[in-house]
Amino acid sequence: MARWKPLPGALPERERQLAVQLRRLKDRGGLSFTALAAKTSYSSSSWERYLNGKKPVPREAVEELARVCGADATRLLVLHEAALATASVDRTPHPPPLPATGDARRAGTALLSRREADALPMGHPGGELPPPARSARGGTLAVARSVRGRLVAGALIAAAFGAGLLVGARWLGAGEPAPAATAEYRVGTTYTCEIARHDGRLYAGHSATREVLLTLDSSGWDVVEAQCLLSRHGYPAGKADGLYGAGTRRAVQVFQKDRGLVVDGIVGPDTWGELRR
Repeated sequence: MARWKPLPGALPERERQLAVQLRRLKDRGGLSFTALAAKTSYSSSSWERYLNGKKPVPREAVEELARVCGADATRLLVLHEAALATASVDRTPHPPPLPATGDARRAGTALLSRREADALPMGHPGGELPPPARSARGGTLAVARSVRGRLVAGALIAAAFGAGLLVGARWLGAGEPAPAATAEYRVGTTYTCEIARHDGRLYAGHSATREVLLTLDSSGWDVVEAQCLLSRHGYPAGKADGLYGAGTRRAVQVFQKDRGLVVDGIVGPDTWGELRR
């Protein structure tokens, strides 16, 4: 099989994880894009776009790929639902700016407060929303739709991937304080590891997941969290930069061997369970 092209850097993390898993499934099945087109209802060019992160993968395509490769589609469909939810939130356009005059200026200030409050977890002291702001014409600003979208996406991902609260690009475990501002993962940055124990489990402050699958080419906050926890247990994985490369994979394999786990270099629920001990 030809080497895969790197996935787009702007691809949301859940869509990236789904694409990585679908690529692995295609490679295990030994199928080319042409062969996939012959066995499914999608063209070879469509499969090329789906698996290279150029276009969102339809649910039916996930099911068909699992079927022709003889795999269980359940886990892939959970990943697909999470990717779909986060993508719809990330791509929701913000309301246009209001002119800074009279009542509209005051409405703009109230809208800013609502956006800031929307980034805070439910129950946070600063999370109470002010009364709906009104425009110069007296119309109520339509911010409730954005709030509902974030709540639905957060509930879906929490159910699929375990306990934790999504704030911006970061996951926080129960009892962890919310950051002052939402954080965006950036490739090429080395992050600090602030290890703390919450409810008997270790956290490094970057992710609270206990189920997300990490493999070669994975990237993002979940990888930073795994790299920090590996180092905490004495298995240095290099810089905590959120890039799951060969060094991180070797550290995972040694850790898995020492903990009596399946040595596959993939961080899954069992490996997360040991990392958080």
